[in-house]
Amino acid sequence: MTAQALLLCGAYVAVLVALAIPLGSYCARVVSGEATLLQRLLGPLERLLYRAAGVSPDAEMHWRDYTVAVLWFNLFGVLVVYGLQRLQHLLPLNPQELGPVAPDLAFNTAVSFASNTNWQAYGGETTLSYFTQMVGLTTQNFVSAATGIAVLAALARAFSRRRAETIGNFWADLVRATLYVLLPLALVLAVALAAEGVVQTFAPAAEVELMRAATGPEGQVITQQTIPLGPGASQIAIKQLGTNGGGFYNVNSAHPLENPTPLTNFLECLALLLIPAALCLSFGKLVADRRQGFAVLGAMFAIFLPLLGLCVWSEGQLAPQLVELGVDPSAGNLEGKEVRFGAAASALWATATTAASNGSVNAMHDSFNPLGGLVPMWLMQIGEVVFGGVGSGLYGMLVFAILAVFLAGLMVGRTPEYLGKKIEAFEVKMAALVVLLPSAGVLVGTAIAVASESGRAGISNPGAHGFSEVLYGFSSAANNNGSAFAGLGANSFFYNLALGLCMLVGRYGIIVPVLALAGALARKQTVPPGPGTMPTHTPLFVFLLAAVVVLVGALTFVPALALGPIVEHLQMTGAHP
Repeated sequence: MTAQALLLCGAYVAVLVALAIPLGSYCARVVSGEATLLQRLLGPLERLLYRAAGVSPDAEMHWRDYTVAVLWFNLFGVLVVYGLQRLQHLLPLNPQELGPVAPDLAFNTAVSFASNTNWQAYGGETTLSYFTQMVGLTTQNFVSAATGIAVLAALARAFSRRRAETIGNFWADLVRATLYVLLPLALVLAVALAAEGVVQTFAPAAEVELMRAATGPEGQVITQQTIPLGPGASQIAIKQLGTNGGGFYNVNSAHPLENPTPLTNFLECLALLLIPAALCLSFGKLVADRRQGFAVLGAMFAIFLPLLGLCVWSEGQLAPQLVELGVDPSAGNLEGKEVRFGAAASALWATATTAASNGSVNAMHDSFNPLGGLVPMWLMQIGEVVFGGVGSGLYGMLVFAILAVFLAGLMVGRTPEYLGKKIEAFEVKMAALVVLLPSAGVLVGTAIAVASESGRAGISNPGAHGFSEVLYGFSSAANNNGSAFAGLGANSFFYNLALGLCMLVGRYGIIVPVLALAGALARKQTVPPGPGTMPTHTPLFVFLLAAVVVLVGALTFVPALALGPIVEHLQMTGAHP
């Protein structure tokens, strides 16, 4: 790893932590309903939204009611986005006169954005109108992220309450997260991006004269180029901050109008992990023990930093076969990367976007070296809990914390406790569901795809790399990431349906048991720590938590990885025929 790469990664981590600390305190105040400066400005709008919806924000909900509210709201979002796509040719702000989206692709996209996955089997600039992108996709970018924060808020309350039957009000959590956290941050970032040259306009696509005429595939002379425009900065800001990841353009943040400068690249990459990191510290404040938040954040960094180092190192290397052809290896592996960013910044983004459940890209992961591609793939497979999605990553990591104290309790022969709550059979069963359902979606989905003719039809590369494309796709969908090995032709009925179902399982198959877990924990009495209680804020627990995440991920996915990126690495280096 070069000094420049070390400086970039070090600066990134330092700025991330420096911003996460104050933001974490602010988010905790928002979640707990405390007064903030923005409430004076946006409070009337908040109250108007409650009145318009006929909702009382002070009415507490049982966990079942909270779950039903989450599911109905998200179902409504799926139907709205589906309808907008099917009817976009009849709606305004469609200067390119794009037609309706095919039913299977519309289903896949609607589920994708409602579930905070943002998997894209289409090219944004050639498929969706400005109206669909703004009203459908950008709106879901806000509310799907707010849903994750709301579920996390419910779980945090469960740890702090005693013998309670309620876990908060979903509608209040949703509105507050949107108005006081996501909207202000997105506004600031959107203005900064637009100032740096990210496109933000309602003008139609521009026709410009080429400096030098080109020859088309049929021998025709081409003198003009069409440059797609649109309201990009406003969507890009929330796609990054809300760990959504859906690109306004087909190539996402590798597009020069979506990510034009090194500064926009750093800001967009920073936004990937900003709120997930801050919410760890919010959790510590919400449970009245800041050390707990730092412990969880420490476990995330303990997994993230070594994998970041591996990815940056791998992309700093050139395949031996290319070196033999005389290619200069000093710049690293630049295939599929923007030269204005280089290998290190591309590897940093790839690691961050898959540590978060974001999925946006500034380089094509399909072109990474095998070990470089393994890092983002495995970060998704371990459950999107190393930072993970806004809210969802943290409640996923808290489930692993429950498993960690359960295993520790087995070793010492006593009932495990976490934050003063006894962890018993029901809690372990819910935690097991959270871990097993996405993993089953990945492995079963991949097996069906590679065993069926319709699944194999989408593979564009033979052998191990083709298998990696399919494995990466289902890992991304079932863990609500949305990035892809771009070689997989996913816009087919099979993949639109299969990946859409995986997205539903990966999102709501986790939310339901997490809220059931919250309901069970809220009803429990808090147990004071005793001599046999395992402290959950120490370096020992940080190590145990990180080890449990890594061990579960390794036991589940190393056999599949061995058929893809691992064997491909051995073939590339000559260690395997």
